[in-house]
Amino acid sequence: MAEQEKLIALDLGERRIGLAVSGPGGMVLPAGHITRTKLAQDTQHVIAAAQERQASGIVVGIPYTREGEAGPSAKLARGFIRALRKETTLNVHEMDERFTSVEAEGLLRESGVQPSRDRASVDETAAALILQRYLASQRS
Repeated sequence: MAEQEKLIALDLGERRIGLAVSGPGGMVLPAGHITRTKLAQDTQHVIAAAQERQASGIVVGIPYTREGEAGPSAKLARGFIRALRKETTLNVHEMDERFTSVEAEGLLRESGVQPSRDRASVDETAAALILQRYLASQRS
C-alpha cells in the first residue's frame, strides 16, 4: 500500500484556527491552534505550520448549513482556501465540517474538559474530527 499523504487539517473560526495532523496508520492528533489576525498573516501561519509538520496537504473544513448549503461562513472558508492556494503549492482539500464543533464539545465533556472554558481545545478537536472524516472519505 502506498505511503499515506501527511495532512494538516483546519477548523476555521472567527478567533482561532484549530489544527490537527495525520500520523502513521491514519492516526489523527490535535495540533494546537493559530490565533486569527489578518487573512494574509493567517494563511502564512497555516503554511508555516504545515511545513513545520512536513505535511504535503491541507484539509480545510467548510461549515455548510444544516441543509448542506454554503452560507456566509462557508463563503468565508472558501475565500480562505483561495488565499491559501495562491500562497502554497501544497494540495488544499475541502471537507464538510457540519456538526464537528458540537461533536468536539461532547467528546471534551466526556473527557472532563469544560468546552466553554477551553475554546481552543474545541477548535483543535474539531480539526481532528474534520481530518478523520476526510481520511475516511478517501478510504471509501
